[in-house]
Amino acid sequence: MAAELVRLKVDIIITGGAPAVRAAKEATVTIPIVMTQVGDPVGSGFVASLAQPGGNITGLSTLAPELSGKRLEILKETVPKLSRVAVFGSSTNPNNAQILKEVELAAKALKVQLQYLDVLSPKDFEPAFRAAVKGRAQAVLMLGGSLFNSQRTQVIELAVKSRLPVMHGSQAIVEAGGLMSYGVNNLDLDRRAATFVDKILKGRTPADLPVEQPMRFEFIINLKAAKAIGLTIPPNVLVRADKVFR
Repeated sequence: MAAELVRLKVDIIITGGAPAVRAAKEATVTIPIVMTQVGDPVGSGFVASLAQPGGNITGLSTLAPELSGKRLEILKETVPKLSRVAVFGSSTNPNNAQILKEVELAAKALKVQLQYLDVLSPKDFEPAFRAAVKGRAQAVLMLGGSLFNSQRTQVIELAVKSRLPVMHGSQAIVEAGGLMSYGVNNLDLDRRAATFVDKILKGRTPADLPVEQPMRFEFIINLKAAKAIGLTIPPNVLVRADKVFR
């Protein structure tokens, strides 16, 4: 698809997510690419730096490692006696180590023990949930990524089966039946991409347009999912939600 857009000689390519950016990057080094929803554009090799992209790619990143620490705080408030949390991540994600470091700092402050479980493929989710239950985890924190989003149905079913509260990074998973999420407002990123398109069409080059980071965040709760695992959301947590699915 990226190659076809290049053959059509489009003025700009807009991409959502790292796989699309990578495909566009491999297809052209001259057509401007405006990316959205990319976790770590520097670590992924898309730009030289956030301040000075240096090539034909710029746009918006979802990178905000401190968010995972905040997610752990919300989990602690949701499950007041929380002392053990299973953390699902993917070591192949460029920003996984940085995010995990933030979670470990938050866990130390909250006096919560972590059980890290590496999830690299769809078949790893079921063993990970089994390991979490065996390790007496009281909740699960998902570090997120495209694999987690693509396997949302499986993740939701395993969470209910394990009766574990799960904090996600993606609103889409909560809309599909997950318990809760705290993360970047992706719709806001998509809207802000239009400002990059406007500047480029008026003569600016991607190399000189700094990559922007998230500005708006949302806390979402699904009460049906809470009921499915027998969890009561405390009123002080519920009142802070930006959106509640009932």
